[in-house]
Amino acid sequence: MFLIQRRVVVFTIWAVVFTSVCPARGVDVGAEVELLWAVKQNLIDDFNHLRDWNASDPTPCSWTGVHCIGDYNLTVSSLNLSYMNLSGFLSPSIGGLISLTYLDLSFNYISGKIPAEIGKLSSLEVLLLNNNNFDGEIPPELGNLSALVKLNLCNNRLSGHLPSELGRLLALQELVAYTNNISGPLPPSLGNLKNLTTFRSGQNSISGSIPPEIGGCESLVTLGLAQNSLEGPIPKELGKLQNLKDLVLWSNSLSGTIPKELTDCRKLELLALYENNLAGEIPAEIGKLTFLNKLYIYRNKLNGSIPKEIGNLSLATEVDFSENELVGEIPKELSKVKGLRLLYLFQNHLSGVIPVELGSLKNLSKLDLSINNLTGSIPVELQYLTQLITLQLFQNELTGTIPQALGLSSPLWVLDLSENALSGPIPRYLCKNSNLILLNLWSNQLTGNIPSDIRNCKPLVQIRVGDNRLTGSFPADLCKLDNLTTIGLDRNKLSGPIPPDIGNCKTLQRLHLSGNYFTSSLPMQIGLLTQLVDVNISSNKLTGSIPKEIVSCMKLQRLDLSNNLFTGTIPKEIGTLAQLELLRIFGNKLSGTIPSFLGNLSHLIELQMGDNVFSGSIPSQLGQLSSLQIAMNLSWNNLSGEIPAELGNLDLLEYLLLNNNHLSGEIPLTFANLSSLLGFNVSNNNLTGPIPEVPLLQNMGISSYIGNEGLCGNPLSSCSSPPEADTPAPREDVRYRLGKTLAIISVVVGSVSLVLIAVVIYLIRRPVEVITPFQDKQCYTDSDMYLPPREGFTFQDLVEATNDFDCNSIIGRGACGTVYKAVMPTGQVIAVKKLESYREGNNIDNSFRAEISTLGKIRHRNIVKLYGFCYHKGSNILLYEYMSKGSLGELLRGASTVLDWKTRYKIALGAAEGLSYLHHDCRPRIIHRDIKSNNILLDDNFEAHVGDFGLAKVIDMPYSKSVSAVAGSYGYIAP
Repeated sequence: MFLIQRRVVVFTIWAVVFTSVCPARGVDVGAEVELLWAVKQNLIDDFNHLRDWNASDPTPCSWTGVHCIGDYNLTVSSLNLSYMNLSGFLSPSIGGLISLTYLDLSFNYISGKIPAEIGKLSSLEVLLLNNNNFDGEIPPELGNLSALVKLNLCNNRLSGHLPSELGRLLALQELVAYTNNISGPLPPSLGNLKNLTTFRSGQNSISGSIPPEIGGCESLVTLGLAQNSLEGPIPKELGKLQNLKDLVLWSNSLSGTIPKELTDCRKLELLALYENNLAGEIPAEIGKLTFLNKLYIYRNKLNGSIPKEIGNLSLATEVDFSENELVGEIPKELSKVKGLRLLYLFQNHLSGVIPVELGSLKNLSKLDLSINNLTGSIPVELQYLTQLITLQLFQNELTGTIPQALGLSSPLWVLDLSENALSGPIPRYLCKNSNLILLNLWSNQLTGNIPSDIRNCKPLVQIRVGDNRLTGSFPADLCKLDNLTTIGLDRNKLSGPIPPDIGNCKTLQRLHLSGNYFTSSLPMQIGLLTQLVDVNISSNKLTGSIPKEIVSCMKLQRLDLSNNLFTGTIPKEIGTLAQLELLRIFGNKLSGTIPSFLGNLSHLIELQMGDNVFSGSIPSQLGQLSSLQIAMNLSWNNLSGEIPAELGNLDLLEYLLLNNNHLSGEIPLTFANLSSLLGFNVSNNNLTGPIPEVPLLQNMGISSYIGNEGLCGNPLSSCSSPPEADTPAPREDVRYRLGKTLAIISVVVGSVSLVLIAVVIYLIRRPVEVITPFQDKQCYTDSDMYLPPREGFTFQDLVEATNDFDCNSIIGRGACGTVYKAVMPTGQVIAVKKLESYREGNNIDNSFRAEISTLGKIRHRNIVKLYGFCYHKGSNILLYEYMSKGSLGELLRGASTVLDWKTRYKIALGAAEGLSYLHHDCRPRIIHRDIKSNNILLDDNFEAHVGDFGLAKVIDMPYSKSVSAVAGSYGYIAP
């Protein structure tokens, strides 16, 4: 016993002496084994990266990712488990490793909350939790990590506010938290971080204003707060940040002017303020930023002229002032910026001529001055720019000839000079360097032939030279180009036959030859173009029959052969074109019966067969065209028999034109189901019996029914009234001319009415600036302006369906408004997008007008359907079809992503189909400009629908605004 006691005392004395010489650095190594093992037990290691972690080991210092320090008393100082495909969650046991100075769990799939116990790691200097699936709030206990130098939480699903306790991390140099769901205002306490060099918290939902206290972060080099909901002015205190190099605030709701104090940040290299609501002039002091490399302030409301001091930015390589309200001339001082590679000034109100001095910018590779009021000729000096790859000057008032040596010295990729008044020949050297991909000279006054240099331009993908005065024959050499997808020669003076060589255009997707003088028959070799999507050969002088070989073009979506001299019957094989959406063959001399196999075209949305010589009855199979929406036009033929009741199944159909035939029998009662109908005409037939007592049909107007002697009921005379004896039967030729005139009038009125409604609404709401004071601008906000959907919803219905737009009905928020789910009295579920509109002319009003004018013109299965809109008490309201799966972005970032690769492919393909329709096949063509996952909506079957057209631009209307490049954020621009 005595011996044991003596050994205990000796051991105790030895331990005391030892620890006084070598003080403990943390927990003992055995405890660290247990703590790390607990961490592993909560992680899922599918690839067995941690296979050498063994709970029975005496020390963890040899384990993968573990690093220890110390000579005698080893302790874990570093844990690096990055890029190991780990999932599961992070155990609170991590907080027991109190000697940790470095913790890196980045680029894994770890989920759950960040444990508050991390706040106990008082020695921690680096904490990297980025690129995982962490959710919940950022624990305020992180504010206890007084030694922390680097904190990276980006690319997770964190929510809540940025904790004010982070302001206690006085040693912190990097704070990175972008791409999360962080909300609320920025804490002013961040201004205490004197050593902070990098603060990036973009792509969140941070709101409120930028605290002026940020100006106290005197070491700050990078400040990135893009893609949030920040509002208010840019604080002038940011001018105190003398070390700032990158200021990135794009895609917020910042307002006010650009503070001239920002130009005190003399080290600035990147200034990105685009996609905000900034107004006023560009400060002349911007010329002091002599180190500035990239200047992006596009898509704001900046006015005034471009300051001449811009020429002092001697190191600038990219300047983008596009999509503002800038006026005046382009300053010739820009020619002093010798390193300039990109200059975008498109979509402003700039006037005057293009300065010839721009021709001295030898490094200039991208020049876009489109959509302005520029006049004069294109400077000849531009043809000598040896780095120029894109030149876009479209939609101006430029005259004169295109510099004839353009392309001789420049490696041009893209040339777009469309919608000007340019004359003369097309330059012959545009593809001299064999780089030209896109050539768009549409809508000018160009003459002559298409040069041989272009006809042999191997890289060419698209050529659009329509709406000019070009002569000659079809340029068959184009079909030797391996990459050509689009030929646009429409509305010129081309003549002669379409040659059989067209069959060599193996990659062709779009063929537009309308409005020329092409003759002879359509060659059967067109059937070799298996990639064709869109064919428009209308308004020519083509004869013969429609070649049956065209049915080999299985990808065909749009086929327009109207207004030619085609004869014979419709090839029955057309019924196999499963992708066909539009079929226009009106205005020919086609005969025979309407083939029943047309009912197999399940994707068809428009069928135009009028003004031919078709005979026989209307096949009942046409009632199977469930997607038919825009129109079914069978008018001006020799059709007979009864109208099939099956046509009543076409509940999406908007225009049904059966006039000027020999149809008999009664109007089917099933037509009561045509709930989308906007125009209806059965005049000048042999119909009898009463018009169905359906308001939709009885409100169509008398012109829809005249010329049917046995037809009665509203709006004609009552079926119980005797016929009027003093009304003589019209002569056949008078009946024909009168019926045709009335039919044309009814179609025109129906087509124009929607446009007129939108114009009237805009004119009513627009204030008269000359006589109306500001306080009177809202005089119409108490009135309702409404274009109802076919169900006839009222504004009160919307209020009740959303519980007075209660927050519990919210299913989404966007930059311009809030989206609510509404269950209408009929049981139908719709999406209601409410845009606040308290200032005349603000971005939300512009977004509203853009969205209704855009969606009102297009029909496609992959485009979200607009049911109606209204304006009520300061709010613009849009009514959409409801997408039960929400947005793709929400699904991808949700708690449980259930998208397998087959579904992802389906979504990608659907979105691409929608965009392809907008860009190439829609008339007018449309650029969406804001494609991202949040703007791709999904229905019950995960079918993609492109939505949110608030930034869309129409690009081929004579008086519409458009864009020269994709104008979404730089983060979404394709290479």
